[in-house]
Amino acid sequence: MADKDYYEVLGVSRDADQRTIKRAFLKLARKLHPDVNKEPDAEERFKEVNEAYSVLSDERKRANYDQYGNPDGPGGFGSDYVDMSDIFNGGGFGINDIFDSFFGGGRSQGAGRAARTRGRDMGITMRITLEEAAAGCTKTIAYDRLAPCDDCGGTGVAEGGKEKPCDRCHGTGRVVEVQRTIFGQMQTQSTCPVCHGTGKVVDKPCETCDGQGRTPSHETVKVEIPAGVHSGQTIRLPGYGEAGVRGDSAGDLVVSVKVAESERFERQGDDLFCEVSVDSLEAILGTRVEVDGILAGERVVVEVPAGCQFGQQVRVEGKGMPRLNSHARGNLFAVVRVVTPTNLSEGLLEHVRAVASVMHPAGDEREEAEAPAGTKGGASDGSPATSDADAGAAGAAGERRHAAKRQKRSPFHGRKK
Repeated sequence: MADKDYYEVLGVSRDADQRTIKRAFLKLARKLHPDVNKEPDAEERFKEVNEAYSVLSDERKRANYDQYGNPDGPGGFGSDYVDMSDIFNGGGFGINDIFDSFFGGGRSQGAGRAARTRGRDMGITMRITLEEAAAGCTKTIAYDRLAPCDDCGGTGVAEGGKEKPCDRCHGTGRVVEVQRTIFGQMQTQSTCPVCHGTGKVVDKPCETCDGQGRTPSHETVKVEIPAGVHSGQTIRLPGYGEAGVRGDSAGDLVVSVKVAESERFERQGDDLFCEVSVDSLEAILGTRVEVDGILAGERVVVEVPAGCQFGQQVRVEGKGMPRLNSHARGNLFAVVRVVTPTNLSEGLLEHVRAVASVMHPAGDEREEAEAPAGTKGGASDGSPATSDADAGAAGAAGERRHAAKRQKRSPFHGRKK
């Protein structure tokens, strides 16, 4: 709808206040909602009205739209702003469901059941990064809900009107009907069709909310995410869910946190795992490796011990994730990857060969020194001697088994790079 003017869609001036914008939106929404209007283009026009309202009712989006002609602005929103409009967490709280509740807010929930007047809880899923989970953060959520009516203050009563007991049920919320059958008189009790089980009616209902005391609204709320939060944990905001009918208690907004996977770290509880690479000589002699920590600006020194093996884990205490509601932190485990140098100069290679000649005797002499007695020409028990090819194959297979074990011990085994 980029080629349409949002103000023209709602029929308001560019300097209209929020109350005027909401009234215009509700008036058009009542007229165009698919449950009310059966014209072929009603649903499409309803979507246009909803899109226009979602922009003009949001201060940030409206400011961007007025200045740049784009609700997202020239560079989009920052990571602290999350628009949850119409994408609620599978619980049926899109704008269409909100209007279904609005149009059916005073109806019975079924035979014999009174209409629900308390507002429902609403649930959404918020995605954050592992770094945000470590530091804690504040997010501003934009979402749609049934909120208290601005015009009547949530009472559902227009100026000069009042709430009184229902004449049909005399304030009980139930009606009794007697039917004559071939078996005699049968008495049935059901929810009052006039007051829908509340026992009260309004003699002059608010025109904006039709006497419900609540209207569809686009709102924003700030959510404080504590440091150390885990995926699946929830944050409950009392009173920010669906508003109740005529001032009844509102439901809560329940935010479920989902922490995204990190490219640098793997989380296990409050511990973190990362990889550090050292070359073969550093693994032999030991070294210090400095890496970025999980917190902004944090540098962590990993002490790689001499003789370190591929896949060995080096623990750095207190450099993992913060523990929820605590000043303590988990540990950081650096998984060592030993990388063989490939760009050594000829001079350095000569030094390596010299060290190797000291550590290992010359090839034939070493084989004779290490070979068990009686195996050079055949086994001492008369069995055939093992060939060099067989020995090499067995050695390679053993090395593969050891490598597989080392990878299995690493938390990064099987992880895509």
